[in-house]
Amino acid sequence: MQGVGFRYFASREALRLGLTGWVRNLDSGEVEVWAEGEPDALADFREWLSEGPPGASVASVSAEKREPTGRFDGFSVA
Repeated sequence: MQGVGFRYFASREALRLGLTGWVRNLDSGEVEVWAEGEPDALADFREWLSEGPPGASVASVSAEKREPTGRFDGFSVA
């Protein structure tokens, strides 16, 4: 996933959906996301991530289901 400001748009969308976690860029140019929340909100977020904001180029999205940590108060951009 790439696109100018992608992380900030992703953070805003996650907060809108009531999710917690983080988003960050990787050295490879990919974007990594950790999100926790209600299953329906997570599904909506994954759908949003597959398209991204206007101007973004999303090649693919992969997801892993993991146990939530419950340690996040909000959604941050790293």
